[in-house]
Amino acid sequence: MAIQAQADTDDVVSEINVTPLVDVMMVLLVIFIVTAPLLDNAVKVNLPQTATTSPIEPKKSVNVSVDALGNLYIDRSQVDLHGLEAQLTELHRAEPDVAVHLNADQAVNYGLVAKAMSAVDRAGVTKLSVLTANE
Repeated sequence: MAIQAQADTDDVVSEINVTPLVDVMMVLLVIFIVTAPLLDNAVKVNLPQTATTSPIEPKKSVNVSVDALGNLYIDRSQVDLHGLEAQLTELHRAEPDVAVHLNADQAVNYGLVAKAMSAVDRAGVTKLSVLTANE
């Protein structure tokens, strides 16, 4: 009684049939569940047991920067070329194993960068790294 035959009407059904969408999503979910444990490509090894050790303390590093205008900085404090060598000498005396990271703008004159590198060397610092940007 409540069911009426709609075969004789030519009305357009404007409802979305979500059954195929649910079927596809269920298949994708099953595929993900089956393949997820297989994504671990590590080689299985039995690691030897050792005593726990304390982590290595990071070494102190100093940033020496040369901006595009030719100004020199040691950790954000501006210095001149002579002051650079004097401050690095004091830092080297306090910590003989200090490392210097040199940041130089690409627009700065190479001569100033060479002078800064020479000042680092004269200060006695043996660990110098020149930082660049990746292309």
